[in-house]
Amino acid sequence: MTQIVQIRPAHLRDALARGEALLIDVREPGEFAAERIPGALLYPLSTFDPEAIPAVAGRKLVMHCGGGGRSMRAAQALAASGHDEVHNLEGGIRAWKEQGLPLVRVDPATGQLLEQGRL
Repeated sequence: MTQIVQIRPAHLRDALARGEALLIDVREPGEFAAERIPGALLYPLSTFDPEAIPAVAGRKLVMHCGGGGRSMRAAQALAASGHDEVHNLEGGIRAWKEQGLPLVRVDPATGQLLEQGRL
């Protein structure tokens, strides 16, 4: 069975900046709309289908959620479906934010972009 590798936020940031990772956010649409990591694609765990994940030849497939639990379940489903290498963001978006890494944030009252960071 495929091993799931934990990846730290700073390492993920570097991999994303180099185009070496595909980041999958498994949180729900409301969570994603409020704040997200730049470049993340939304595939909510509530409707998660490993077959829907795009091919990632030459790129790390990295799953993330709020704290790491939901994304680990999605990573396990991907591993069970035959994906060769699956990564999980250690600590989720919470750890990403604690390290002050770039976020796209939207004011829920106005829909205005509050903050956007570049990798």
